[in-house]
Amino acid sequence: MAIPNEIPAHARVVVRVSEGVDPIDHRMKYRDYVGHVTSWDGHTLEMTRDAAANGSRPEQRVTIDADTIITLKPVPERPFTRP
Repeated sequence: MAIPNEIPAHARVVVRVSEGVDPIDHRMKYRDYVGHVTSWDGHTLEMTRDAAANGSRPEQRVTIDADTIITLKPVPERPFTRP
């Protein structure tokens, strides 16, 4: 996949990364991150991962190496819902 040269800060994206082959079932494993880009230098993507919608995971900062990125797509903001 061709990764863009520029990704604007604060853009909301979903990033799929490869975690390699599972040693037990020998299948490729992937992880998805949804959040807002903090910075992108062409080699490392830094982003603030969204908190889980059900509250099971807080917002977190993640650093992703470009070599592990499988796909990167823009996604719309979550709709605001009142608590």
